[in-house]
Amino acid sequence: MTTHGTKQTMPASHGVVLDVEGLRMRYGDTDVLQNVTFQARAGEVLVLLGPNGAGKTTTIEILEGFRERSAGRVEVLGVDPMRADEYWRARVGVVLQSWRDHPKWRVGELLSYLGSYYRPYSTSRIQRPWDPDELIAAVGLTDQTDTEIRTLSGGQRRRLDVAIGLVGRPEVLFLDEPTAGFDPEARSIFHDQVLNLAREGSTTILLTTHDLDEAGKLADRIMILDDGRIIADGTPDGLARQIVGQDEVRWTFHGVSCVQLTEDPTGFVFDLFQRHGRAVTDLDIRRSSLENTYLTLVHRAEASTAQEAVAPEGTK
Repeated sequence: MTTHGTKQTMPASHGVVLDVEGLRMRYGDTDVLQNVTFQARAGEVLVLLGPNGAGKTTTIEILEGFRERSAGRVEVLGVDPMRADEYWRARVGVVLQSWRDHPKWRVGELLSYLGSYYRPYSTSRIQRPWDPDELIAAVGLTDQTDTEIRTLSGGQRRRLDVAIGLVGRPEVLFLDEPTAGFDPEARSIFHDQVLNLAREGSTTILLTTHDLDEAGKLADRIMILDDGRIIADGTPDGLARQIVGQDEVRWTFHGVSCVQLTEDPTGFVFDLFQRHGRAVTDLDIRRSSLENTYLTLVHRAEASTAQEAVAPEGTK
């Protein structure tokens, strides 16, 4: 069983919830997305990383049904978002990068009002909407229940944005930079909530973020977009092993600082202590990091794109 605040491996038997094949988005002569293909299953947390302009927000907007694609096949909960009905909408939650409406509403009133729209779509499996008081507590806004939205701080407003996306107990939740403006405590509360939703197996989460630490904590899988193309797809640890490969072991031996790169740090350290015992001090193991993986992949992709751009005609 999974304990509170830790990730759970998604059961392989869970069905496909997001199914994208050959997705393309073009504005004029510019391809924003190029042959993007991926799937996500029920209860999976899929984190989308990439530099600004890589196509992350465009991808999410297409999956949400807010933007028409140029080409390709997209299904969310078995439905093309551009042809979706109100029942489909009730099953999908969206947290945009910012909301700036309803300034005179009070927090509790707004969530109760929005929640009423989801009540007709409640099922025996998923009771909609989320109880407003429970939801407000979950995002850390209990003290602001009767506060007008226009008086909330930026971080409090962002917590409310998340609550708005969750009020219908979505089966698919799209989060575009959800913790921007969160303080550390609010960020931790939000992370726990995301993990709880996924653990229950009823919510598939697609998240964009620039916070690599956040991505590593939440993701079952990470996809990295660059220049509108998927350049990597895998688990955080798997990508780190595949791309960076080796961990770094640092120690001091008779006053001399030593460094060794190795694919088996546990075995290396065991042998080190067998040979030198207490003469080994200041031991430090630095795992292959998601940050190193991300930067390596993006730099490779950018170098490849630059090389293609200067290649003579007929050699591309």
